Amino acid sequence: MRRRPAVVAIAVLCAVVLLALLVAWLFFGRDDQPVPQEVNIEDAVAEILASATQGPAVSALVYQAILHSLVVVQTDEAGEEDLFGLGTGVVINNEGAVLTAHHIVEGSSEIRVAFADGTRTSAFVVSADPERDIAVLAPASPPELAVPATIGSAASLRVGDEVFAVGNPLGLVASLSAGVVSGLDRQSTPHGREEPIRGLIQFDAAVNPGNSGGPLLNRGGQVVGIVIGLMNPTEQDVFIGIGFAVPIDEAAEAAGGPPQ
Repeated sequence: MRRRPAVVAIAVLCAVVLLALLVAWLFFGRDDQPVPQEVNIEDAVAEILASATQGPAVSALVYQAILHSLVVVQTDEAGEEDLFGLGTGVVINNEGAVLTAHHIVEGSSEIRVAFADGTRTSAFVVSADPERDIAVLAPASPPELAVPATIGSAASLRVGDEVFAVGNPLGLVASLSAGVVSGLDRQSTPHGREEPIRGLIQFDAAVNPGNSGGPLLNRGGQVVGIVIGLMNPTEQDVFIGIGFAVPIDEAAEAAGGPPQ
């Protein structure tokens, strides 16, 4: 009777071994099981990358965010009907008010604006701060649906931050250029002025005549500045790498308060 536990243990062990053999045969010994294939890791990675859907670039998102708020500003110079100036503006409220650069409209006999929806109308200056080169225009016939831009703050800008300038350089409507903030709290003395404009954002996104008055945007598509000019030691109105914008905080103050 003392040998009975040993017999039971041997029987259990045999049963376990048989079960293990059965499982091994089911999973590894059957002819219909797939044979592992050799995998080329580089080819597999390339296939995955090729099938992945790429998201839009930041610049494309910024462009779409501002496009419907962009305005073409055109002026006739006083007494010179055959001459006109071209600039850019940005819609800042539901009534279609346009924030732009003062030097575009200064001394003009007529101001015309064209909105993104195709609305074209005359406009007049309702607020101006020549010292900071900022003006606000009111359209005579606002568009049915004005799309105000999203206003940010320049207070958080740092040198090296990405920025985007959108405007109408040389008459090329709704053009975007990208760059970085290359300096803060700069000053510039535009042609015809004795006193410099201070506290400007310096950036290297390409701007040319026609960009003035247009928005400078951050990566979130928020307006952080209003472009007012460029610097060129040859005194020609072509871009060589330095543009200036009034911080939107100051531009809003010059326009009579924060844009709504």
